[in-house]
Formats: sequence, structure tokens, C-alpha cells
Amino acid sequence: MRSELQLQLPDEVQAQEAQFWLAVKLYELGRLSLEQAAHLAGYSIPTFMKLLGKQGVAVFDYPAQDLEREMRL
Repeated sequence: MRSELQLQLPDEVQAQEAQFWLAVKLYELGRLSLEQAAHLAGYSIPTFMKLLGKQGVAVFDYPAQDLEREMRL
């Protein structure tokens, strides 16, 4: 089910910027997949991943212990 949201934004906030930050937050919360968030933000997946990285948002949520264990295999 799709929903439509209409907002009145201040002049200094562009619609694309608001969509980007909404997508970032919903991705961080686990409410959207990477693909869904990229689509909402209006970017390709690789571009969205780069933008997430620039904002300090983890693209891959992988516990350090698991990574260390797998590196030893």
C-alpha cells in the first residue's frame, strides 16, 4: 500500500532535501530497505550508498564480533 504525503516546507528547505532526509531516517530505523530508501530519495542505490556514507550512516550493519570471527576463517 502506498501513501502520499503533502507538506508545506519553509522556502529554505527544498522538497528533494526533505525526501532525502526522510529516506535516510527511515532506512536507519529499518523501516525501508536500501533499495526503497534510494528510490524515495530519488537516487540510484550506489549514489544513495555514497551519500549515506558522507552522512556517517552505516550502509552495512554488521557486528564487529561477527566480522572478526569470519576474518579468521
